[in-house]
Parts: sequence; C-alpha cells; structure tokens
Amino acid sequence: MQQPRDFSLYGAVDLGARQVAAQRRQQAARPAGTGESAGTGESGDGQASAFVIDVTEETFNTDVAARSRTTPVIVDLWADWCGPCKQLSPVLEKLANEAAGAWVLAKIDVDANPRLAQAFQAQSIPMVVAIIGGQMVDAFLGAMPEAQVRQWLTQVLAVADQLGVQSAAGDSAAAPDGVDDADELPPAYEEAQQAMERGDVDAAAAVLEKALAETPADPVLKSWLIQVNLVRRVGSYDEPAARRAAAAHPGDVDAQIKVADIEMASGQAEEAFQRLLGAVRRTAGDERNKARLALLDLFEILPPDDPQVKRARSQLTALLF
Repeated sequence: MQQPRDFSLYGAVDLGARQVAAQRRQQAARPAGTGESAGTGESGDGQASAFVIDVTEETFNTDVAARSRTTPVIVDLWADWCGPCKQLSPVLEKLANEAAGAWVLAKIDVDANPRLAQAFQAQSIPMVVAIIGGQMVDAFLGAMPEAQVRQWLTQVLAVADQLGVQSAAGDSAAAPDGVDDADELPPAYEEAQQAMERGDVDAAAAVLEKALAETPADPVLKSWLIQVNLVRRVGSYDEPAARRAAAAHPGDVDAQIKVADIEMASGQAEEAFQRLLGAVRRTAGDERNKARLALLDLFEILPPDDPQVKRARSQLTALLF
C-alpha cells in the first residue's frame, strides 16, 4: 500500500466548460459494458449502479471533491489497455454495490482525462485512491485480491468515521447518482450538476444563484457558484491573447485577473495567487482593490485550511497592512 502526500484536490483540474458537452457525448458513445470492462460504471451483472460513476476532468470537482465532504469516495484510475485494471475494477464495483452508498466508486479513464492522472501523480495503474473531505488520505497501486481490498476499505472507512465523513448505507439507494438525501448537500445539487455535465454553464449558475439567494450563508453553494462563474469566464477568454496581454502589461489588473482565472481553472492555484498578489503589490487605489477582490474570490474555490490559501492570505495581509 502506498501512502501518498495529503493535498487538496479542489481546483486541481481544468474546469473549462468548452469541452464538457463533447466529452460527455464521447462517453455516452462508448459501447455498453458487460461487467468485464474496467470502465463501464455498471454492476457486475451489467446493470447500471448508483454507487459506481464515471468521472471526467469537468465533473471531478462535483462528483469527487464536493461529494467527498459527505461521503467517502474511492477513485479507480484505469485504462482500456491495462490488464490488471480489468482484474481489479470488477472487484471494486462489486464492493461498491455491496456497500450500497457507504462509499462511492469514481472511475477515471486516465487516457481520456490526462490532467486528473497528472493531479494524482499516477505513474502506474491501476491506482486506487481514497478521498475524504476533499483530501487524498490513502492509496494503493496494482491489482490486489478481494480480501486485501476489503481490509484496505475497512481502514479507509475508519478514517472517514474519525473525520466525521459518513454516508448511511441504504439511504443512498433511492438518491440520484448515489447522493444521500439526508446529506447536507444543497437541494440544487443535482440540477446544477446535470447542467454542468451537459455544458450549460449559464443554467448551472442560475440554479446556484437562486439557491444561494434562499440560503445565503451556505458556504458550499457559494463555492460552487464561484467555480461555475470561473468556468463561464474562462470559457469566454482567448487564452493566448490573454497571456500575451498580461506579459506585455504587468500593471494591467484586468489582464492579470484573466490569466489568474486561466491558471486557477487549470489547477495552478499557487501561480494564480502569486499573479494577483503581484498585481496588488504593483497597484494602488481602485485597481489594487480590484486585484484584492479577485484574489479573495479565488480563495473561495479551495478549502479554507488549504496551505496555499493560508500562505496567500498571510502575504495579502502583509501587503495591505
């Protein structure tokens, strides 16, 4: 068993929405599996399962990072060409269906989602990762016998219990996509998720804005809306032109904000934070405040205890005071 570094996965992947619709169409066009294929998202008897989901770079933040706040998520990184994956994946799918919502299996095709493979530093597959509360808490490489996988899962669920992240088995069975109705997820979760998966960013934003107006103190809704708005902004940018403008005009706050958005959406949170901190350092008055507010907005995408956020907040405080 490999014990990987502990890190936040929020913002670790490209949030760009321009490829959402195309990628979902490609996923839907894959031949239906029979339980033998590693990436079917089905139970061993070929029936669709609410507890086994296919995840892409665009759906990762919702399906894995956000969901892991209330339900342990086990990530299976696999590929069609990987023989050991075809041995291990059916075991994981079987155990996920037996657990009936106590945890969710998220399957990631590393060939179709290279940024996720990079975020997990997957040097070989199969790689199985436990995500709890947005953090990677444990992992193993290679195919293991079912008995050993069960033992590993027992240890993972014990950690989840200590962290207060549990999903009552059975309650999830009637919920869409394995989401427990009793979990503290916003009521708009499913509708916003579906809108993002079909590439309708404006619809997702409208759903979240309405829900946030009703419950303005909900930090999860706020985080999701900020991420959706980031997707919307980045989708309208000409990235090469934005980068050229930022390089040519270091004092242009709007140009720096655009590239910071692009960096954040690509999982480069540290680069985005440092870019905006530089803008704060070089400017004054309204322009400095604009850069500050943009930075605070990006902070909301990551968990508040993320080390990158803590460092950048300290730097911002030093610059302002």
